[in-house]
Amino acid sequence: MSLELADEGSLYRIVETALREDIGAGDLTSESCIAAGAKGEAFFLAKEDGVFSGSEILRLTFRTVDPSLVLNQLIFDGDLCTAGETISTLSGSMRGILAGERVALNFIQRMSGIATLTRKYVDAVEGTEAKIIDTRKTAPGLRALDKRAVRDGGGANHRFGLDSMVLIKDNHIAAAGGITLAISECKQYLKQRGLKPKIEVETTSLAEVEEVLACGGIDRIMLDNYDLPSMKTAVKRIAHEVEVEASGGITLATVRSVAETGVDFISIGALTHSPRALDISLEIRQ
Repeated sequence: MSLELADEGSLYRIVETALREDIGAGDLTSESCIAAGAKGEAFFLAKEDGVFSGSEILRLTFRTVDPSLVLNQLIFDGDLCTAGETISTLSGSMRGILAGERVALNFIQRMSGIATLTRKYVDAVEGTEAKIIDTRKTAPGLRALDKRAVRDGGGANHRFGLDSMVLIKDNHIAAAGGITLAISECKQYLKQRGLKPKIEVETTSLAEVEEVLACGGIDRIMLDNYDLPSMKTAVKRIAHEVEVEASGGITLATVRSVAETGVDFISIGALTHSPRALDISLEIRQ
């Protein structure tokens, strides 16, 4: 699967699963205390500054709950929002609005949190050649949303899944019997099947960088958990022969220094494995 396959149909299935989980056999609270024909208006309110993400999933959520609901988006994906600003308005059935409230908020709070954190990393490396990218450390079933949010924050996506490219990591190397054997077997497999995906190899030392370069035919080398002096030496040795990705334990406090070593990509697992949700609420207009 590639990110491009996360079309509206795929997103709809994500929404449907989430709504079924939350609503179950029915919204007992709203159905017991709000008249079936009651209509009104609500708005999504930013409670803190951040980068908004999730307009499409927001639209799909309420369209699935009640197609007659009218959503008016005021702030769009990738836009900055400030505390107290209205992100969108929603009008129609009060039961429908409240039935979709929690699921919609769960989606956009998480996505906006990811986009906001990504933007901080992107801003931190501004002026360098390094691109901030994500990993596969995403919420199960929500990878398409998590990776869209990274893009909304100004970052770029690494591979969507295991079928997107080859990434020979430490466990593959150990299981195959070494870097050279792993690369050799990989090339043979791909040639036999007529496949030409990008190939990346993880390294943990300068000696491993030398071994990968000696093998040839590699598109990108990952420098995993290198200290800065070793990273600078590795980048100089690679000399743009292949792309270079830095990974492992990189924080907002250190990402600028990593970018200044000359790496092409910096992968940050924290973008999607531990983002803090952006504080957004749904308010009923009185």
